[in-house]
Amino acid sequence: MKAGSNHRLKGRSLSLTLVVLVITTIALWTWEKNPFANTLMLAQEWYIAPSSEFHVDSRNDSVVSMKPTEKNVVNISDSIITKAEENFGTAPVDSISTLSPETIDRNEDMTSSSETKVCNYAKGRWVADSRRPLYSGLGCKKWLSAMWACRLTQRKDFSYEGYRWQPESCEMPEFERSAFLRRMQDKTIAFIGDSLGRQQFQSLMCMATGGEESPEVQNVGKKYGLVKARGAIRPDGWAYWFPKTNTTILYYWSASLSDLVPLNISDRNTNVAMHLDRPPAFMRRFIHCFDVLILNTGHHWNRGKLNANRWVMYVDGKPNEDKKLDEIGNAKNFTVHSIVRWLDSHLPSYPHLKVFFRTISPRHFFNGDWNTGGTCDNTTPLSGGSEVMQDGSSDPVIEGAVKGTKVKILDITSISKLRDEGHISRYSIRGTTDVNDCLHWCLPGIPDTWNELLVAQI
Repeated sequence: MKAGSNHRLKGRSLSLTLVVLVITTIALWTWEKNPFANTLMLAQEWYIAPSSEFHVDSRNDSVVSMKPTEKNVVNISDSIITKAEENFGTAPVDSISTLSPETIDRNEDMTSSSETKVCNYAKGRWVADSRRPLYSGLGCKKWLSAMWACRLTQRKDFSYEGYRWQPESCEMPEFERSAFLRRMQDKTIAFIGDSLGRQQFQSLMCMATGGEESPEVQNVGKKYGLVKARGAIRPDGWAYWFPKTNTTILYYWSASLSDLVPLNISDRNTNVAMHLDRPPAFMRRFIHCFDVLILNTGHHWNRGKLNANRWVMYVDGKPNEDKKLDEIGNAKNFTVHSIVRWLDSHLPSYPHLKVFFRTISPRHFFNGDWNTGGTCDNTTPLSGGSEVMQDGSSDPVIEGAVKGTKVKILDITSISKLRDEGHISRYSIRGTTDVNDCLHWCLPGIPDTWNELLVAQI
């Protein structure tokens, strides 16, 4: 009797064990198939170690070196362990020995999708485009100086108008004036610089109006103090307002980008203090009004220009005593860096403002200079090549000054070097050929491309 009872008990225990085993097996199989299990993956399995010693600072697009520390090491397995211990406490090493292929693929997709491809607009090539120019050099008389409208001169060849710039690594959107003005609604675009800056300003006015009269566009120069002074040849700048979109485009002449203050305001022949470490008063006064600011300088930095204008270099509010700054190139570099530092320190107060420093526009005088018989007679487009392959700028001064700041570079030097046929050359509205202008450009022409590059980066 006792033996029978024992056999029955053992049978029930064995049956119960088999039932539990089957249920456990089914539960484990179901758990493995359930996607929810992924939410309980070890935190270590989600961690991806840095793939490089560098990271990009999105605020200023500068590359910053990042040295490995105890908490950020290059070896992938060490990185995983360190981050896991830092955030979740110590985990068994064998639990994080490898990452599954699925996890690696998923993380690589996440990493690649978060990366932003940066376009180098200055690297690319010139291509023929039958849709050019963007406006008529004959029709844009209201906004374009006659001396730069080559179709008003005796020049007969205008093949230089039929090209556009194509960046290598990205598409540059086609300029369309209505879309541009809508983008610039309630905004003010300001150019401050020399006569090449004035050319870029006039180019943008022609582009924005399609080269048409546009009687609705109003002169608002008085609002910015841009009126012709008594005895002056022209005002210090111009400002025009597009009422439909409340857009203002203006230009202020400041060839050196330094603050110019007459030493004796009552004497027309007085010397002028050229404050190398102080931005122009116009910029300081109206910077709060600007949404886009484009600066340039360069060709007035020579001893002849300084002497002719009676500019005397000042630093720290007094005549310059630094012998190194007596050298014009050093003075220019000092001024460029000074104005960039000033702007960079003030930009946090104007978060809506985007600032571009345009690189120098190249000259193409051959066999002499402007006053020694130099010429630029070539009329064949791209005779010296059509591509720019270098990554860096051909203007190291501007490139170096803006590096690590919130001021952006508008790099036009290398692409313009390829277009020597686009200068004014020996042509003029008077029909004389005594002087060759191999500095300024025919309009429509190369400065239109500068503005396309600008608009693409705003």
